[in-house]
Amino acid sequence: MARLYPVEKVRDFGIIAHIDAGKTTVSERVLFYTGVSHKIGEVHTGDTVMDWMEQERERGITITAAATTAFWVPSYANGDKTKEYRFNLIDTPGHIDFTVEVKRSLRVLDGAVVVFDGVSGVEPQSETNWRYADDYGVPRLCFINKLDRMGASFEDSLKSIQERLNPNAIAIQLPIGLEANFEGLVDLIKMKAYAFEGEKGANIIEKEIPEEMKAEATKRHKELVEKIVENDDSLMALYLDGQEPSVDELKRVLRKATLELKIIPVLTGSALKNKGVQLMLDAVVDYLPSPADIKPTKTINLKTNTELFRHPVDTEPFTALAFKIATDPFVGSLTFFRVYSGTLKRGSYLYNSTKGQQERVGRILKMHANQREEIDEIFAGEIGALVGMKATTTGDTLCAVDSDPVMLEKIIFPQPVIGIRIEPKTKADQEKMGMALHRLADEDPTFRVAGDPETGETIISGMGELHLEIIVDRMKREFGVEANVGRPQVAYKETIKTSADAEGKYIKQSGGKGQYGHVWLKLEPMERGKGFEFVNETVGGSVPKEFIKPTEKGVEEAMARGIVAGFPMIDIKVTVYDGSFHEVDSSESAFKIAGSMAFQAGAKQAKPILLEPIMKIQVLAPENYLGDVTGDLSSKRGQINEMSDRLGGIKVVDAKVPLSEMFGYATKLRSMTQGRGNFTMEFSSYEETPASVAALIKEGKK
Repeated sequence: MARLYPVEKVRDFGIIAHIDAGKTTVSERVLFYTGVSHKIGEVHTGDTVMDWMEQERERGITITAAATTAFWVPSYANGDKTKEYRFNLIDTPGHIDFTVEVKRSLRVLDGAVVVFDGVSGVEPQSETNWRYADDYGVPRLCFINKLDRMGASFEDSLKSIQERLNPNAIAIQLPIGLEANFEGLVDLIKMKAYAFEGEKGANIIEKEIPEEMKAEATKRHKELVEKIVENDDSLMALYLDGQEPSVDELKRVLRKATLELKIIPVLTGSALKNKGVQLMLDAVVDYLPSPADIKPTKTINLKTNTELFRHPVDTEPFTALAFKIATDPFVGSLTFFRVYSGTLKRGSYLYNSTKGQQERVGRILKMHANQREEIDEIFAGEIGALVGMKATTTGDTLCAVDSDPVMLEKIIFPQPVIGIRIEPKTKADQEKMGMALHRLADEDPTFRVAGDPETGETIISGMGELHLEIIVDRMKREFGVEANVGRPQVAYKETIKTSADAEGKYIKQSGGKGQYGHVWLKLEPMERGKGFEFVNETVGGSVPKEFIKPTEKGVEEAMARGIVAGFPMIDIKVTVYDGSFHEVDSSESAFKIAGSMAFQAGAKQAKPILLEPIMKIQVLAPENYLGDVTGDLSSKRGQINEMSDRLGGIKVVDAKVPLSEMFGYATKLRSMTQGRGNFTMEFSSYEETPASVAALIKEGKK
């Protein structure tokens, strides 16, 4: 099967936003205008295509990132099919508990459309998503949505983007009217006005800019042109000579500046009222990158341990990243993947270099939310799904069998911050629960399952109460497992404050074959969020190579048990630098025990401390309740960072508060503000727990 769309005509992009900014509504319009769906699904009526899970439709929120393939002829191409583009689109969740979906989607996407609520502007989750996009260097467009809402302000929203996210955000469109009077927009590059008429705004009508807006539009056009020509010397020279650049020249340089992250174009509209979405799709074509525009993808050649770059061409060896595992009720396990180079045919084999296993490719699917279409071959730069991968999990590198194995950069996921105890209701549920939890943990890297060795209970951990609520709900609906659920508990961690050296010696000589393991370890604290690092610095064969891995395993097991109050230990570097062995008696298990003993001894000397998750929260409340809100946050050991104003006498309080103090806060806030206050919360960092609180935790009182 030949390639239908050259790589230059492919756009892999995602739609990201804070919860309730209208992201899924934008995605539904995209599907309608590109001809993928014949009716527009609405969040409020529960019939959206992209939010296809029952829980999503009931709650009106996006939980999983849905991928779809669509095709678009730019509106200015007058229906010329030779100018059609292929879109691989991912609609991501906005709720903080599902932020992992955004992170892994941005890892494989080339561009993003960031949607903002025209009333609220930049919100907490917008900042988190923006930070992820910065981490991966993803070019993006901004779309200020909901300008038809009461209190909407294009200027305020634009200002909040420039102040809080990026000063290089610049408007390339202006709205005509606001709130109930919002009727279209002005394109500041072409200097034309656009209205959207006919069924679902499908007919785009070009007209002259309204008289009352001409002066403002001319001023903004001049600012935009100056900003664009700064990025091209020849265009700058022409402009300084008094020549007005053509529309094509402006678009060419604006594209280049957007790809280099020097300019962030800002568009506008109202997805619900079917205004502006088609022009946003034109902007995706004009300004967001194709796979050919992004830098070659860096990999590590596992045979030679050297860097190797893969380019988005079909002739190079196949390289792809599995970025999501989903359970489908009809076909079983689906592995979503992005192809960075080469092609993959149905029925062929691929090599999972992360797991060191070969897998057979049964079926390749082109996805459309939860609908699917089988294809024979997939090409460089495309996104698809594989059926029936047995060993592959999120973040694995897939490569060609007949070339050197390579490894792509891994996706690093945040640690869970909250846990609940869960037990099956019946014996039948018990058998099914293990399988269900295993499947759900494969899908979601921020969801963990562990057993309490003392009580034998199962503990599930995740990113928030809603996250775990959805997991329990999915267990019931998709796997038919009924379970009793305990109270949410904070996922505390432990670490050390100073360095320490310690010896671990395990000798057993009584009867039969003896055991001998002996290591010296150095423990050092690491920066927050760095996790765990194990280094081998032994020389002269004091500890043979085959015993290094068991020593590391012993250390990891000791870390999982903790020292202070039995919580897992994090952010520690462990170096094994000396030891000894016995020709006959030394074994892997002896070194594993020696590693564990040495770590425990060292951790006790290195000033172990308890860490607690600190949450970044934003509270919105009417001004007259401000004193109550701030006083309550202070009583919860909260640190207030900033207070600002929002339209309509609403105060915004940004603060950091320990998670353990935030249970039941939604109810408390409602009663404090007569139901008018609301808040958002996301994980910020792990910090040292005050001694008085740590003492209560150790006693099991908190």
